[in-house]
Amino acid sequence: MAEATLLISSRNYSSWSLRGWLLVRLSGLEFTTEAVSPDDPAARAELLLRASSILVPCLMHDGATVWDTLAIGEYLAELRPEAGLLPADRVARARCRSICGEMHSGFSALRSTLPMNLHGRRTGFRIWSSAQADIDRISSIWHDSLAMHGGPWLFGATPTMADAMYAPVATRYVTYDVKLDRVCAAYRDRIMAWSHMQEWIAAAKDEPLQIDELEVEF
Repeated sequence: MAEATLLISSRNYSSWSLRGWLLVRLSGLEFTTEAVSPDDPAARAELLLRASSILVPCLMHDGATVWDTLAIGEYLAELRPEAGLLPADRVARARCRSICGEMHSGFSALRSTLPMNLHGRRTGFRIWSSAQADIDRISSIWHDSLAMHGGPWLFGATPTMADAMYAPVATRYVTYDVKLDRVCAAYRDRIMAWSHMQEWIAAAKDEPLQIDELEVEF
């Protein structure tokens, strides 16, 4: 019997659901996934970036209900420290939390103009300057983390909370044909080839849900 339940919204469109799902996968906690109906107003508001508070994904485990993605990560790191969701080194752990927090609260231009869409491919997509600034900042984060910790993941030999938090960015880069330098392209490809990502993407491709507002050509 599964230990936990994770509520998610769309596999195709929801970057937060993907992050939460990857975090639970990384923890090794046995869980089942339940999808919230696409007709649910709260789920739709989250996907369209119109929610004042994001309530999905939501992890239910051992009497706890945890609905913020960073809180899910911290909960799992405490529950399963052996999984290495956070680096063992104090300084690296602080940096990991910092860049996860930056993803959690920032990069609004990237989110709004390059929404996650695993079904889509927009070759030659025009990147506006505000989104390009977000892309440049993320490239700097990736370069610095990979150089500091030796790769191939952001904090060394195994994936951490940071890789889960930045994984949806890699999907956006593929969908919108974002041009990257060699280092960032290699990390993007590593994320996309990750077995957990491949499992999620395969399920997303079977998802019939389509939200017209997220299929608009900007």
